[in-house]
Amino acid sequence: MSRVFITQLITGFIVSSFTVAVILLMKKLFRKHLSAKWHYNLWYLLFIALLLPFVPARFFPSGNLFSFLPFHSYQESSAVASLSENPTRSSVDWLGDFSISVHHATPAYLDDLIAVIWIGGLILFVVPAVIAWLRIKRIQRNMSTLKNEGILQLLEECKQQLHISTDLVVGESPLVKTPMMLGLHKVYVVFPLHFQEWLTMKEIRYILLHELNHYKNKDNLTNYLIIIFQILYWFNPLVWFAFKEMRLDREISCDSDVLKALDEQHYREYGHTIIHFVDKVSRQRSFVFESQMASSKEQLKKRIQKIASFQTESKQLKKNSLMIFTLAGFLVASQIPLVTAIASENVYYPFTRENTDYEDLSSYFEGYDGSFVLYDMKADHFQIYNQKNSELRVSPDSTYKIYIGLFALETGIITKDDSTLAWNGEVYPYAAWNKNQNVKSAMESSVNWYFEELEKRMNQKSIQTYLKQLGYGNENLSGGIGQSWIESTLKISPVEQVLLLKSLYNNQLGFQEKNIQAIKETIQLEEKDGAILSGKTGTGSVNDKTVNGWFIGYVEKKGNTYFFATNIQNEDHSYGSKAAQITLSILKKKGIY
Repeated sequence: MSRVFITQLITGFIVSSFTVAVILLMKKLFRKHLSAKWHYNLWYLLFIALLLPFVPARFFPSGNLFSFLPFHSYQESSAVASLSENPTRSSVDWLGDFSISVHHATPAYLDDLIAVIWIGGLILFVVPAVIAWLRIKRIQRNMSTLKNEGILQLLEECKQQLHISTDLVVGESPLVKTPMMLGLHKVYVVFPLHFQEWLTMKEIRYILLHELNHYKNKDNLTNYLIIIFQILYWFNPLVWFAFKEMRLDREISCDSDVLKALDEQHYREYGHTIIHFVDKVSRQRSFVFESQMASSKEQLKKRIQKIASFQTESKQLKKNSLMIFTLAGFLVASQIPLVTAIASENVYYPFTRENTDYEDLSSYFEGYDGSFVLYDMKADHFQIYNQKNSELRVSPDSTYKIYIGLFALETGIITKDDSTLAWNGEVYPYAAWNKNQNVKSAMESSVNWYFEELEKRMNQKSIQTYLKQLGYGNENLSGGIGQSWIESTLKISPVEQVLLLKSLYNNQLGFQEKNIQAIKETIQLEEKDGAILSGKTGTGSVNDKTVNGWFIGYVEKKGNTYFFATNIQNEDHSYGSKAAQITLSILKKKGIY
């Protein structure tokens, strides 16, 4: 199971719990200002909330629109714990890549364990639902259609009263103990066997009005939605409690609709009809997909109390109900930033360009889940391998050092001619790190401590402003200064890497030209046959396993510039140096470098 889906489950638990709490609070605070119908309608907001975690992030507004809210940023905790040497070294010096292993507190196998538990619970609750559905089908097949002309005529009168023109099938079955409505396309109203012997025509009329109101309100469809969401959210007891309350509010709302269709002197008779069933039947809990006349004794008591106190809705009550529903709807919608923030570590960057070709380069990526993006500036043309992964935002790791250096130059912390920082004396397993560094040497040897120190000398607000100016990936620095870009919260996609490099190269980002040129010089790697290669590798290590490899850059050749980004991922051995080797092979095949 992917981390994306695990994140959706966690988000779903948070959002569903908050929404249930909001609805229950609103119902309690404004119980006298909500009509029976709107008490029920409030629960439809829960359906929306339960869907939110599974809606693709691209359909939501940008999280920046909600930056004033306290849960705008999502923080994933991580700590730098140990260093791991990259065993793969090329004869070309710039291919040498260093990585720091981040130790996440959550074991890698935990995602799989959560997935197994969720699927197990899913199966556990799907089985009884399927059994109930099969029993419903059995009732449909074996019910006897009513031939009583008096009851059929009564049905037509009730349909006309409620302005229903659809044909319904009325029957009786020994398999039911209480009147119920079932079916979606073809609708059945089913009575217990021999019901005519112990129900008067008035009681049958009340029952028909009740079931027809369920039909008019599409309550059978609602039943199916309830079951689907209960199965998906089986792990949240609040969701189960909420749907229990929703079913009760649905019956109270339906009772209210029936009473509106009756004269006041018939209210008591309708209430007695419901009580009548308590003496005759027990509620069939297995028919979870259908609307039933009978209720549990606890629910019955609440229904009778509502019937006894029923009053026709005033215009003011309708206005109040609508305003309260709108307020509750706003509170539910306010969770959208939370959903997008929590999902941000796995969000996709939607990329659509007409001048783009998607090609198969899988032979270069054997053993890796990877992508390759190439942009020909002169032709204004993209070539992409693996569209999905090219749009997936992942940790930038050391490729982000290009922009840390640029920010430091822009703020004046360093200059092109004065960028040396003193080594702090901590001994690293890489000899190149254990000495004073300037921005060029630190970029060449990918010296983490140098760029971490640069970030510490800048405040987070300034860095956040620069990220927004660049439009750098998800712009999420909540992982901490010096840490967010090392397999933590800051994420960017290969497509975005290329677009950003193009803007950097052409100085379309609003930075000083001298600082852009200084950074260009630090990432220049080599020159061959009149072509100049510039770029930066990056390696992401988690729990001493290299899981993420990058190589981004550009080739300047004969009046044209080609920008590229390669990303590779697997459980281990995904080095930046390997991504560079793959890139060079592709560029050579294309005759670019």
